[in-house]
Amino acid sequence: MTIIIKLFITFLLLTLLNKGTSGCDLNNITVGTIRSGDEINGMPQWNVVVVNNCDCPMQNMFVSCYDFQTTEPVDPTIFKPIGNNTCSINNGSSIRPKDTVRFSYAWDPPFLLRPTYVVALC
Repeated sequence: MTIIIKLFITFLLLTLLNKGTSGCDLNNITVGTIRSGDEINGMPQWNVVVVNNCDCPMQNMFVSCYDFQTTEPVDPTIFKPIGNNTCSINNGSSIRPKDTVRFSYAWDPPFLLRPTYVVALC
């Protein structure tokens, strides 16, 4: 009986420890947008920073980008509209823990870019 209790406690502790490192989700992504002060073709330029706040790499990151438009070209390997008001971040490639992805666009008003999907690689 003592062995069963020890195994159960060990299993419980391992489960709790694992949950602490692999609990990354959309809440671990921060998207910040700030006006640069420049204008591109008469539109204000916006600098966007996407931060992976997780302790694990994240991949297949998508954000909402309803009717996204820009007068300034954006590198499609960094930020790309893919349809259904969804945009891909970093071409779906992994973003290291605590790392950032940056891009700029020009439009008025700025777009609300909200994380909608991500896969944590813990």
